[in-house]
Amino acid sequence: MALQGGAAQAQSRGELLYNTNCIACHSTQMHWRSRRLATDWNSLEEQVRRWQQAASLGWRDEDIVEVARYLNERYYGFTPTITSGLLKATGLSPFAAGPRPAAPTDRP
Repeated sequence: MALQGGAAQAQSRGELLYNTNCIACHSTQMHWRSRRLATDWNSLEEQVRRWQQAASLGWRDEDIVEVARYLNERYYGFTPTITSGLLKATGLSPFAAGPRPAAPTDRP
């Protein structure tokens, strides 16, 4: 089977986590609605943390940053704050560094 549009682009870790765990309940309208709760980078991180806790996903801080980064690049366009608690704790950049391999599914 031929790929359309050239080589397939690998999903980022954040996109993979979002598509696996969130997309069933969160359509794209969730991110475009006027009453959205994410209004800046910090509130976007907080909403990702809130919903992963509600779904008992057990994500690490790095996972939360990756999903927030994916959503920010895809929908929001907020200016990430380097002083964000999670960014400081994880040492991750708020800007994508390219696709990362998915974590093993057998981790606790």
